[in-house]
Amino acid sequence: MINHKNIDAIFLDFDGVLTDNYAFIDENGKESVKVSRSDGIAFKILKKINIPCYILSSEKNNVVISRARKLNIKCFKGVENKLEKLKKISNKYNYRLKKIIYLGNDINDLKVMKAVAYPICPKNSHNDIKKISYKVLKSIGGSGVARELVEKIFKINIEEYY
Repeated sequence: MINHKNIDAIFLDFDGVLTDNYAFIDENGKESVKVSRSDGIAFKILKKINIPCYILSSEKNNVVISRARKLNIKCFKGVENKLEKLKKISNKYNYRLKKIIYLGNDINDLKVMKAVAYPICPKNSHNDIKKISYKVLKSIGGSGVARELVEKIFKINIEEYY
């Protein structure tokens, strides 16, 4: 268990964390992804308990921005160096690396996950990510990862907020 009162911020990858890491492409080349609506409730709770959340994605597709807007969280897409971006945001808001959670799933998250106190990953993450993670979740990407963080890791009873 992580005490949510000791967390400055949560940073998340998008593909493979908030999605199942698959993309649907229509005949016009437009991409769409599958997400879990249960994560939406988790982000509402995180906002109520004043934990800022950020999506850091290397993905350039605007689907990342659309989902972040719906979740009402800040998003940075097309990020080439996630560690650099996380440090820049942390310096701006005085977040401490020892009080940051990063949810990632693949090799492009490795450096940033090694830099924070609480690297967490979905069950279906790359093996190198699992090896360095503080916690490997039971849920797979796109299947309620943020919800599991709130309910199982923070031990927050969501019903108390509704």
